[in-house]
Amino acid sequence: MTDTPSITPASWLMVAVLGLTWGGTFLVTEIALTEMPPFWIAAARVGFGAALMAVVWTAMGYPLFTERPDRGSLVTLAIIGLLSSALPFALLAWGQQYVTSGFAGVSMAAIALIVLPLAHFTLPGERMTLRKLVGFLVGFAGVVILIGVQAFDSTGAAFEGLGRIACVGAASCYAVGSILLRRLPAAHPIGLASVLLLVGACYSIPLALIVEGPPPLPSTEILVVLVFLGLVPTAGANFLRVLVVRGAGPVFMSLVNYQVPLWSVLLGALILGEPLPSALLLAMALILAGVAISQIRALLGLFTR
Repeated sequence: MTDTPSITPASWLMVAVLGLTWGGTFLVTEIALTEMPPFWIAAARVGFGAALMAVVWTAMGYPLFTERPDRGSLVTLAIIGLLSSALPFALLAWGQQYVTSGFAGVSMAAIALIVLPLAHFTLPGERMTLRKLVGFLVGFAGVVILIGVQAFDSTGAAFEGLGRIACVGAASCYAVGSILLRRLPAAHPIGLASVLLLVGACYSIPLALIVEGPPPLPSTEILVVLVFLGLVPTAGANFLRVLVVRGAGPVFMSLVNYQVPLWSVLLGALILGEPLPSALLLAMALILAGVAISQIRALLGLFTR
């Protein structure tokens, strides 16, 4: 691990790809929900993703840490595996039964605001500055405008309060997981991504069995959807996430969460014919302005290399 984050053109490209990939995941998940319960969708995502990464990792000869890890690093791996997939997937699956989808989107965008103070106190080279704080607040305002005030409307569900806590808890899991990931010793990115998904599967599959019982038998179409969810937005995206966090840092990685609701809205309009919010252009301007303010030095670096 390097103490100072290194933000490169490749870092920007990977963050853009992650935003598009995770933003489009909502469309595919809607299809899966027609036949599969939410906890089994989460378990299938992690399971198929882990299976693919395990094959790749095995073919490469099981690379992981460059030096023999101590017990603390192994414990941290187990914790990150829980926080980066198994627990947040479960919390969101349960919470979204009782809250609006808009609130869930805002809670994911809040990851950036959770990461900022955590990184300030725990990671060298990630100190909080007024410029970063203003940038993240501007971007967060753009997300709220994009999704609309209906994000905070009450659904009237009996467990709505707990549902909102679950969504914020999922965001907190992602934030803490990113911080811990940055603190691990030097490791091979494919090996690290593989182990994290394998650990996540060890949590997710038993949890789905306990909560929802044996999985229903999906149709061929839904099975293809589940495999896609496991291979692309889980396995592939998890590998990119490891690369970004380990290289550019968790604060930079948190910029993805401003893009996710933006792509979700745009893809919903383009593919499903959903109406575009009237404030879309203003929201996009605020989100881009927030990114520019918080990462102005990294942006300038793209043109001065």
